[in-house]
Amino acid sequence: MLDYAALNALAAVVREGSFERAARALNVTPSAVSQRVKLLEERTGGALLVRSQPCVATEAGLQLCRHVERVGMLEHELRDALPALGMGGEANERVTVRVAVNADSLATWFMAAAAAFAVQEDTALLDLTVDDQDHTAERLRSGAVLAAVTALAQPVAGCNSEALGTMHYVAAASPEFVARHFAKGVGARTLASAPSLVFDRKDRLQARWVRRICHRNVETPRHWIPSPNAFVEAASAGMGWGMHPAGMVADAIREGTLVALVPESTLPVPLYWQQARAAPQLLKRLGAAVRAAARSGPHALS
Repeated sequence: MLDYAALNALAAVVREGSFERAARALNVTPSAVSQRVKLLEERTGGALLVRSQPCVATEAGLQLCRHVERVGMLEHELRDALPALGMGGEANERVTVRVAVNADSLATWFMAAAAAFAVQEDTALLDLTVDDQDHTAERLRSGAVLAAVTALAQPVAGCNSEALGTMHYVAAASPEFVARHFAKGVGARTLASAPSLVFDRKDRLQARWVRRICHRNVETPRHWIPSPNAFVEAASAGMGWGMHPAGMVADAIREGTLVALVPESTLPVPLYWQQARAAPQLLKRLGAAVRAAARSGPHALS
């Protein structure tokens, strides 16, 4: 029989990042959390945590965290089916659903899904991890999350993949920036000298768009700006050109504070929702909220 008090302690340390915060979440002492994790490590015969800042799970620890999260979801369903069990929804009885999502989706349409789910499931919590849409599936594959918004159509092993729609990106900059750097047109030479805006080291959208326009790779000077809203502000202020979700900058382009470098040349990025094939009902309801938000509202995918 597994020791679920110990498993919950381990999952809390991984979720909260430290023994002290886990203890507060579980309403016990840090020494109690430490003792439970230690006993679990003795029973499994190996380390379950890397005791760093923050604490992270080892591969074995991740497997146990995945198990206890699924058990928590099943218990959540059981409480719904049998209210007489009466577990009341105290903080330490809530279930946390870990999801990976790309930053642009989070900044546009995904929060409508998260809010709808949170209102419907008031004893469930969301733990959203931001990563590039080309890399969120890796978090799903590793077990770090239970579901993901991803650009990968091929299902991760054990998961279903469902098309959500397409996010279109437009290369845009301020009118002054375009006049200064692209007076002679947008081509390999001008792109190689004009500063670009890049979200992070995983962001390949600019490179993909440049390759489509120039039919070859072109190295561009880069500002690194890991925030969707700051990204738009930087472009509007004339720092550089970047790839923006078309819906996010539609008003700015209409008002003239941003202009497209090449009109009618958008970069389509199809997005998919992947979750476990044998998903608990709670995760399925989150998937339904995600699908609804992706297909409606001001930032709906096409």
